[in-house]
Order: sequence, then C-alpha cells, then structure tokens
Amino acid sequence: MLDHENQPVPDTRAPLIPRILGEWRTLALLGGPILVAQIAQMANGVIDTVMAGHASAEDLAAVGIGSSIWMPLFLFFMGLLGALQPIISGYNGARAVQKIMPATWQGLYIGAISSAIMILLVVNVRPVFNMLNLDAQTSDIAEGYLDAFAWGIPFMLLMVALRGLTDGLGHTRVIMAFSVLGTLINLPLNWALIYGKFGLPEMGGIGCGWATAISNAIAAVAMVFYLNRSPIYKHFHLIADWVKPDPENIRYILRIGLPIGFTIFVEASMFSVIALFLAPLGPVVVAGHQIALNVTSLLFMLPLSIGMALTLRVAFLVGASTPNTAHLLSRSSLLLASATALVFAVTLFLFAGPISRLYTGDPEVQAVTTLLLKFAAIFQIADVIQVSCISALRGYKDTRIPMFIMLFSFWGVGMPLGYVLTFTDTLVAAMGAPGFWVGITAGLATAALLLGTRLFLYTRTRPVNSEMS
Repeated sequence: MLDHENQPVPDTRAPLIPRILGEWRTLALLGGPILVAQIAQMANGVIDTVMAGHASAEDLAAVGIGSSIWMPLFLFFMGLLGALQPIISGYNGARAVQKIMPATWQGLYIGAISSAIMILLVVNVRPVFNMLNLDAQTSDIAEGYLDAFAWGIPFMLLMVALRGLTDGLGHTRVIMAFSVLGTLINLPLNWALIYGKFGLPEMGGIGCGWATAISNAIAAVAMVFYLNRSPIYKHFHLIADWVKPDPENIRYILRIGLPIGFTIFVEASMFSVIALFLAPLGPVVVAGHQIALNVTSLLFMLPLSIGMALTLRVAFLVGASTPNTAHLLSRSSLLLASATALVFAVTLFLFAGPISRLYTGDPEVQAVTTLLLKFAAIFQIADVIQVSCISALRGYKDTRIPMFIMLFSFWGVGMPLGYVLTFTDTLVAAMGAPGFWVGITAGLATAALLLGTRLFLYTRTRPVNSEMS
C-alpha cells in the first residue's frame, strides 16, 4: 500500500561509500522539488513587490509593511504544521499506513485553528499602524491589503498541512507542482487587480492582497481535488478517511511542532529587528543591508531544501528501523553541507562587486553591499551547517532542546554582540552595519557548534524507537 520509490529502504549490507552516495542521491531526489517549490514561493514576494512598486510608492510601502506583518505569523504556523512531515515520514518508513490519515486530519484541525488565530491578528492591525505613525494613505492601503489577504489564509495553511502528507510519503513533487501553479496564477491576477485590467477596478496594493488570496485558494482546491482523484493516493482519501479530533495525537503534533514554529519565528524576528536598528544609519546602509540579505536568502534556498529533505529521510529511516543508516546520513550530510557552504562563500567573496551592481546603480549602495557580501560569505558557512544539524534533529523529532539552542545563539550571542559591534566602541571601534553581520555569524557559529554537538551525542547515545504514538 505504501510506495517507497522516492524513499527506498536502504541496503545495510552495502559498502560504506556506496551507502553514503545512495543516501545523498535520495536527498537530491527529495530536495530538488522542494527547492523549486521554495523558489516559486519566493517568486510570489518578488512579483508582489515589483508590481506594487509600479503602481505607486505608497502601494509598495503598504504591501511591504503588510507582508512584514503576516510573514512572521505564517512562518510560525508553517513551522508548527511542519511537524507532520517527520511524523508521517516515520509512519511511512514503519509501514504504519493506518496512522497516516489520522495524523493528517489532526494536522488539518490544527491548521483550521491556526487560520482563525492568524486571521484575527492580521485584520486588527490598525493599532500597530498608529504606533508606527504611518501616513493615512499608506495605512489605509496596508489595512486593505491585509483584509483581502486574510481570505486566503485558510487555503495557505491547508496546503501546508497537506504537504505533511505528500512530503511525508516522499512525493515532494506534489507541493512543487501546486506552488508553481499558485505563482503562475498570482502573476496575471496581480496585473489585472493592481492596474485595473479586463474591466476590473484599479485597486493598487489592495489588489495585490486579493490576487494572493485567490491564487492560494485555487492552488489549495486543486491540490485537494488531485489528492482525492489521483490513483497514487487511492489509499489516502481525505473524505473517506475522516477521523474526529484526537486530543492525544494533537498534543503529540504540537509537542514537536511548537518548538519548530517558535524557532523559525525567532530567526525571522531577529532579521526584522536588525533592519529597525540599522534605520538610523541612513537609507544607503539599510539598502545595502537589504540587498545582502536578499542575496544570502536566495542562496539559502538550496541548503534549506536539502535540510527539509534530510528531515524527511532521517524520520523515514528511523521509522524503518534502520538507525545506523539514519546516523550515517545525519553525520555525512554535514560533509555535503560544508562543501555547499564553501562554494557559496567563495562565490560571494569573489563576486561581491558584480552581484551588488546587478541590484543597484547607486555607487554608495554598491560599496556598502559589496562590503556586507564579503561578511556574508563567512555567514554562509555557519548558516548552512546549522540548518543541516537542526534538520537532522527534526528527523529524530528532537525539537525542544534545539529551540533553546537557537534562542540562546540568536538573542543571547548574535544580537547583543551585533549591537555592541555596530554602535559602540566597547570591543572595537564602532563598525556600523558590518557589526551586525559579524554578530549574526557568531550566533550562527554558536548554533552550528551546539547543534552539531547535540546531533553527535544524540546519534551516539539515543536508543532508536518508533515513537509512533
């Protein structure tokens, strides 16, 4: 009943090197579609920004502010529901088919409650705008954008919950296909609703919110239709396999998912706070910082996708009662991550100038960006290694201690050190924006060291059991 083509059971008798290469190949097969899905989701943000920017400066600012409000919330709930992927992948490895749809349904219930909470937060943002002293026009557009966007929130989180099922079964191409579909729908809808085409009213930034909501709704409905009609999922019918809420299973998902969601939220909020701290240094510094952050975010899509595949694979191997292969993959993946990081670091260091010129023609912004990208080259190494470690630990469903490690690394090391280096002469002469990049790098290096230690101790001493409650 379970197709293990995308998640093969390993041959534990094979020699060491072929086993490692075979596992890396499986990571590539799982991670490739995840990478495309991640890029498609990032493309939506680029499309919204570019098209709103061509409407007016106020529309661009409003969409940017609105996005900065809903994105951290979405990342939190996405992380919370991300527990479904290792849980279902573990069931898949253990061939515990009878537990897959009940887990999926508990995820859907969590997604429904999460949607209600997120909607309440994003449609009641006027007090936040008043605190920020936004001008009336930008505030009205941002509020309208979020009110429209809110209609698509249940569909966004529905897709995230269903991704737990499809990714957990090793079918990562499914979310890739429907993420690309959403992007392809979002582009013409943005054009029509922002600029008033095909007889529709010209809505500016508010139209951007409606386009995102509608494209998410269409993609989610199409995904549900596919899952109910595809012969691949003939044993996993959402309607026929309906189960009522199960408090015990919901608590199990939340116990794994809440630390993931909080960890992602902490990381996202750190970068938002840094941008606010840098604002007094002037628009040139802020622009250079934003460009450097955008470049590193684009490069990060590859190790992040490999990390997500690693979570799925480790969970599968644990469920399949092949702990030695799970341990082997967890440790060998650090070699793969280190090689990837080294390539990225050298690329950023050597081509910082040309990359900065691709983003801006302003010589002052180019100079700041080029300098920050050279710091970002070192940042990449620590970032790629830490995401590999934490992804492997999530495959073991170890999420609580890594959450505290990330909290300490970001807010106990990275932020305080960055602030001191940026604005004070306590350690060295005030560095300006590079100080925060040094601080972030130190925080990520701390996380990589502590998470790596946790992973090695975990894989050496932890007895492997199915933990499939």
